[in-house]
Amino acid sequence: MGSKKTIAIFTIIVASAILYSYFFFFKVEERLPVYQPSQINPALVDPSLLSEDDHRILDFSLINQLGDTISLSDVEGSILIVDFFFTRCATICPILTSNLKLIQDRLPDGVRILSHSVTPYADSVSVLSSYADKNGADSSLWWFLTGQKDEIYKLARKSYFACLDEGDGGYQDFVHTENVVLVDTQGRLRGFYDGTREEEISQLYQDLTRLIKENSKKK
Repeated sequence: MGSKKTIAIFTIIVASAILYSYFFFFKVEERLPVYQPSQINPALVDPSLLSEDDHRILDFSLINQLGDTISLSDVEGSILIVDFFFTRCATICPILTSNLKLIQDRLPDGVRILSHSVTPYADSVSVLSSYADKNGADSSLWWFLTGQKDEIYKLARKSYFACLDEGDGGYQDFVHTENVVLVDTQGRLRGFYDGTREEEISQLYQDLTRLIKENSKKK
């Protein structure tokens, strides 16, 4: 009787070990969500877009720190890490830019960082170029963008849902946000992060890695 009990206990232990090993080694990573306007904080979303069910980022025409005109077609097929900043900012922007530099230094192929100036009237191409150099930005991986203020603010509010502020991009309108947005190769929103917090930057990198794996499985 004792022998049968010992065998039964041993069988349970072995079965448990096999089951644990299966889930540990073969578990499927959860797919990153695709965020639609209805799933995002309503304060971030323009009311006209709340019913949209297949949101993609908008086309744009902006100028980078090299003086090149950039549009959506220039980043087609790339994963994007997007933020909004201005060069004279002395509070959150230096932290945000420094954290994105950490991401840039480990950036996988097929990923680009887009940093949009929210004071484009002050952040000319030459100013952005100096700022990029100062922060060790590689122009093949990281573009600092300037252009028409109303277009940049439209992107922040209707494309990336990156800021709580309301406005029309006019003279008195001002965006200041720590949000960083992860965009997939299809222009869909896949993650939102506080770029001033190291733990969220770490999460961004982990999610970026997962997104790259997701893309590789489709090929």
